[in-house]
Amino acid sequence: MFTGLITAVGTVQVATRDHGGLELTIDVPWDDLALGESIAVDGACLTVTGIGEGWFRVHLIATSLERTAFRDYAPGRRVNLERALRAGDRLGGHLVQGHVDGVGSVLTIVEREDAVLIDLAVPPAVAAVTIPLGSITVDGISMTVNAIPAPGVIQLAIIPFTLRHTTLGDRRPGDRLHVEGDTVGKYVRELSKAWHSAGAE
Repeated sequence: MFTGLITAVGTVQVATRDHGGLELTIDVPWDDLALGESIAVDGACLTVTGIGEGWFRVHLIATSLERTAFRDYAPGRRVNLERALRAGDRLGGHLVQGHVDGVGSVLTIVEREDAVLIDLAVPPAVAAVTIPLGSITVDGISMTVNAIPAPGVIQLAIIPFTLRHTTLGDRRPGDRLHVEGDTVGKYVRELSKAWHSAGAE
């Protein structure tokens, strides 16, 4: 479980294809990682399979590559990082599972005096559980939905601090981002579907 509060930004050092999957070696400022630890990399919960001084390695299987944008990642790409939540930690963002629900696409980026507005096209499954001022995870970042300007489109209002301390400042129209719908919304939707199905019978 994660909170969507990015604690470090790493850079992909090596990207190696391996039996249909992909291995990524990423630099990191932490010196106390352990093999088997879970780290959210751009919002995807991945298992640490290798560690060294200033780096860690993760392996993505073919199924993960089909559901994410990781197949596009190459050396030099910056990624958002968050370690798993510990019992007793502050929940400063929202409950994030690290399960990427799909890939969104940046439509427009508009600079305002105090923020940057990003319109993002999201998959139907994410749009269905997203509400104005609700929570969404974008490349691992806990965000508040500023508005829903059109069906299947969400708007984010990014403050300067977030632009500086995450990879959102790197993004351009057409870029693909990992999105995870609000966990509570997903459960409510599924339970409502089951309730309606039972009522119909």
